[in-house]
Amino acid sequence: MPSLFDPFNLSGLILRNRIVMAPMTRSRAVTLAPDDDTVLYYRQRAGAGLIITEGTNVSQEGRGQVFTPGIYTSAQVDAWRRVTQAVHEEGGAIFCQLWHVGRNSHVSHQPDRAPPVSSAARRSNTETWAFDEAGGEARIPTSVPRALETDEIARVTADFVRAAQNAIEAGFDGVELHGANGYLFEQFINGELNQRSDRYGGSIENRIRFTLETIDAVSAAIGEARTGIRLAPFGRFGDMRDYEDEEETWLTLGQALADRRTAYVHISDQASLGEQAIPAGFLEKFRRAFPGTLVVAGNYNKERGQAALDAGRADLIAIGRPFIANPDLVRRMANDWPLAEIDRATLYTRSREGYVDYPNYEDGL
Repeated sequence: MPSLFDPFNLSGLILRNRIVMAPMTRSRAVTLAPDDDTVLYYRQRAGAGLIITEGTNVSQEGRGQVFTPGIYTSAQVDAWRRVTQAVHEEGGAIFCQLWHVGRNSHVSHQPDRAPPVSSAARRSNTETWAFDEAGGEARIPTSVPRALETDEIARVTADFVRAAQNAIEAGFDGVELHGANGYLFEQFINGELNQRSDRYGGSIENRIRFTLETIDAVSAAIGEARTGIRLAPFGRFGDMRDYEDEEETWLTLGQALADRRTAYVHISDQASLGEQAIPAGFLEKFRRAFPGTLVVAGNYNKERGQAALDAGRADLIAIGRPFIANPDLVRRMANDWPLAEIDRATLYTRSREGYVDYPNYEDGL
């Protein structure tokens, strides 16, 4: 059986271990681009077999939270190039997670304070970090979105393609489309929210069409081997609700992704976010529908990750928050060294504290 610490061939990209640093929003991009601390943050964590960046906006329309980076301007591309160079200098690999939040936004993030866009003109019953009337940061209810017109959807796909091309220009090894957590792709996939009557609504095939069209367009632009996607089947984050053919929808999408030889599918179990867990037995069904490289995330540690590899339920194990306080997480796990605890008060501040000041185990002795 493979070990967590064995190399893995990801469509020709050799990862030095099977541990993936999961994408995590840190809200430090004051200029909407990486800075010196971002470069250091990712350099420190390059011991992961693969790093997947924090959600990175494909356009201003795609933004939904304060101080999250983008990859739609030349300045952002130049800034990300410094990050990828740092990771590669440390022998690591890095994918950029491409993000469009859809309706989970607020007019203060949108061009000319326009409504956010979605599959439907129904507000998410959630809040987001945005700017209040005085320009201050605040938790604010999301704004009422408008439904994308049928002929607008190709424009959004084009935004993802342009962002993917920018990512490759910036030196990334590939991209991951963020299709999880109730963001734009899932707003089309979800049969309870998506009540459209055009070719993007109704049947399973129609509801997954936008996702597959975007996968196809990005793959054509940068290659299948550089294109992955993150999904959260049965997730309820972002006011996603259950619907009748939910399992069939995800398995149909899995089969369609297998037919496309997508680099990987990254499955996130939202039980780690305090949401509904993926039902027992579903991961095995998805594995049969999608026999390609499968990444799993959701409260994994060394023991649970190795068990998933041993059972054949996954090829790569994504771990999130432990990487925040343990930049040398892979070495700590390999040597059974104790893990440091996160200072939760500093998760989303603009300070270096709680971002780049966590020591490696050996440095902290």
